[in-house]
Amino acid sequence: MPEAPAVPTPAALPLRLEGARLATKTLVVALGTLVLAASSWIEVPMVPVPMTMQTYAVLLVGALCGWRLALATVLAWLGEAMVGLPVLAGGAGGLAHFAGPTGGYLVSFPLAAALVGLLAERGWTKRVLPAFAVMLAGHGVIFALGVSWLATRIGLAQAIAFGLTPFLLGTVLKSALAVATLRVVPHGRRAR
Repeated sequence: MPEAPAVPTPAALPLRLEGARLATKTLVVALGTLVLAASSWIEVPMVPVPMTMQTYAVLLVGALCGWRLALATVLAWLGEAMVGLPVLAGGAGGLAHFAGPTGGYLVSFPLAAALVGLLAERGWTKRVLPAFAVMLAGHGVIFALGVSWLATRIGLAQAIAFGLTPFLLGTVLKSALAVATLRVVPHGRRAR
């Protein structure tokens, strides 16, 4: 009977953190929240949802770190936002943003990062086309929850018109940029 192919491990990730010390993982989470905050400040003001580099950073964190560490990083960043730190679009923070028009997008970020991280652990981000598909799938999670939440506030047609359509080109570009970034990140040795 033939053996089933081995499922790739987190060693498939550019940042090999599976055996890293807790201090190293904590540092990666802290640095990840800084990258996420910086990506939030790169903004094209739009109403009711601004265009930022957040999705690029969220998905890249997943692809670099794997699902567990990506989930921890994005949740830590959202926790910073909840307590009022200026880590969201335009330097915003506070609980009101989770109940406002962008609430669905914010809630989707940890799920999208975890999905991309899980697929990256399974080797889906090692080649360009599958990696691009993974990034688009992550964006799909973000839009599904974001537009759904926005639709409860302004109706489905308006949510699609203002919360999806203007972002489609940016989604393709940010997905391609994330894949290009993965190509230049060296696959390092296992962190300690």
